[in-house]
Amino acid sequence: MAVGLTACHSVAPRAVTNGNLQQFQARATRFHSVVTVPTFESTPAEVNATAAITIADGNAALDVIGQLKPGAVNFGNTILALDNANYRSMQAANRLGLIEQTSTNAAVRDAATDAIKKLSGWSVGTDYREDVYAAVKAFAATQPNLAGEDKKLFDETLRDYRRAGLDLPKAQRDEVEKLRKEVSALETDFENNVTKATQALKFTKAELEGVPEEFLAQKGIQTGANEYTLMANITFHYLMIEDNAKVEATRRAMMTAQCNLAREANIPLLKKILILRDDIAHKLGYGSFADYQTETRMVKNGAAAITFLENLKTGLQPKYDAELELFRQLKVKETGDANAKINGWDWRYFANVLKKTKYNVDAEQLRVYFPYQRVLDGMFAIYQRIFGLKFERVEAPYKWIGDLQLFTVSDATTGEPMGLFYLDMFPRDGKYNHFAQFGIIEGKLLPDGTYQRPVCSLVCNFPPPQPDKPSLMSHDEVETIFHEFGHAMHTILTRAKYSRFSGTSVPQDFVEAPSQMLENWAWDKTVLDSFAADYRDPNKKIPKEILDQLQASRLATEATRYRRQLSFGLMDLRLHTQIHATNADDVLPLSNQVLGDVSFPVPPDTAFVAYFGHIIGYGSGYYGYAWADAIAADMATVFEKAPDGYFDKTAGMRMRQEIYSVGSSRDCNDSIEKFLGRERSINPFLKKIGIGK
Repeated sequence: MAVGLTACHSVAPRAVTNGNLQQFQARATRFHSVVTVPTFESTPAEVNATAAITIADGNAALDVIGQLKPGAVNFGNTILALDNANYRSMQAANRLGLIEQTSTNAAVRDAATDAIKKLSGWSVGTDYREDVYAAVKAFAATQPNLAGEDKKLFDETLRDYRRAGLDLPKAQRDEVEKLRKEVSALETDFENNVTKATQALKFTKAELEGVPEEFLAQKGIQTGANEYTLMANITFHYLMIEDNAKVEATRRAMMTAQCNLAREANIPLLKKILILRDDIAHKLGYGSFADYQTETRMVKNGAAAITFLENLKTGLQPKYDAELELFRQLKVKETGDANAKINGWDWRYFANVLKKTKYNVDAEQLRVYFPYQRVLDGMFAIYQRIFGLKFERVEAPYKWIGDLQLFTVSDATTGEPMGLFYLDMFPRDGKYNHFAQFGIIEGKLLPDGTYQRPVCSLVCNFPPPQPDKPSLMSHDEVETIFHEFGHAMHTILTRAKYSRFSGTSVPQDFVEAPSQMLENWAWDKTVLDSFAADYRDPNKKIPKEILDQLQASRLATEATRYRRQLSFGLMDLRLHTQIHATNADDVLPLSNQVLGDVSFPVPPDTAFVAYFGHIIGYGSGYYGYAWADAIAADMATVFEKAPDGYFDKTAGMRMRQEIYSVGSSRDCNDSIEKFLGRERSINPFLKKIGIGK
């Protein structure tokens, strides 16, 4: 916990100043760096042209490598040239991926989806350029004496070719290429279906008993004299019902609707994707797709990932059973049914009841302490302090929405420009419907010796402001913004030479750890007092006893929450180890079975996995949230033990230098231990989830 902090840690009403983008870019030249403002495609024709130009330019760059004679190869014209070519195509793919998820124009979004498919298929094909591979092999045959980041790039480039099947006979290699292109297109469709899926549910006022009036009064919610329309695909609508609706049928209806989003479109796609992934893995010599995916991650193989989650599941069992019985007793008391049982649509509600009754914490009433702008400014002030930075708001040359914001990031001591970030923070039709950081331009040392500074965007869905009050965030949403902005810091503060190692391009089971660690800031009284205040009376802070009770209530329900997380990870791994061409029809029953075995059964005749977008981007990797959480809890102890706690500049600069700056340019195990100053320990994590001392 933070200790010895004084009133000087309070933040001013605004935590950033206004700046000049052109001056920021000009200043970058003094530091031998470049700040590029992305040019976003705004019509289908522009999107299509970008895809075509990217492919043509990429092919031309590969042609140059492929034409090298064996005696002319060196690191610069093979390994480095490949990284340069990949970097250029990645910028286009990043930009189009953001456009697909944020454009207000449906035709542009659809064009971006098609363009991403083309780029993905083309990118897979580049792995199988035999002329390029011959040049790389010719350089490898020289047995180059490389060190550091150069050696890591060389080793991983060769590993990529092996994992693509370039050492296989040509017929088998061609088959793997064909399968990878096919699965890439299907994956894009699956993710797009998740974003497009919508479901409106209409309720009467009586059916929404317990749901806060402030929420029901928001624009667009009341659609008739006694009719309220809520969207199962909008996260804060869904959570508002699950947390607060007293009528069980309402909670069940909302969960059932969400668990069936994208079902018809995505279950057939998922069957094909899992079959193809399994086939690819076996053709490449792996026991399963889980083994293939985890080879390059910290856990190393699928069995180890499953064992890690199963051990946590077992360790949580006594606490989980006790929590469910506590929830059940609350339901018995509320319903009068002595045989009441807790279902998936009950646990959030009764966890909330427990917080209110036993711990005297009403999560909805806490929203008044978290007006969006004060939270944002407060978080900015904290991150500027601990990481030695300065943020300035500048006018974005192009806005895909009217309230889009753009900020510069500089080193507070030297004035060195570090990068840019956009904020797209409120929901709208057609937009990505969760919370994420999107990389747009990655950091990289350019061929001319200058350094390309990164650009990224936060894409979130916080409750929008109302005519008579600001956007008011839940405490969970405060955790979320601290987490997602941590990813932005990871992206922007990189100094890795190569884009492959830049920012968040670390092993997938580590990438969440730095951001998960920063969630702790939202639980510290001194941190919260620096910005959290009742929007109606800024002198009114969250009482210490309320925060203490909130922390106690979290621990009291942590096993239930965490078993749900483990159910997602185990479902992901089981699907990627047990589904083959002969049993693809088991995809839905197996996924529902695992979810029910580890956590709560899904509502009858639903297909949660169809809306689980992480099954694509995190295929065999969702276990990484728990894996990274164990690392994050350990890393947080560095701040907890520091003189200024969560405001400690020395600890923050260690984080910046040993984690953020290096990215994946060295083994992440080394980075973690350098930050900790010791070997890793799982004990802080076990204590955090209530099963350790």
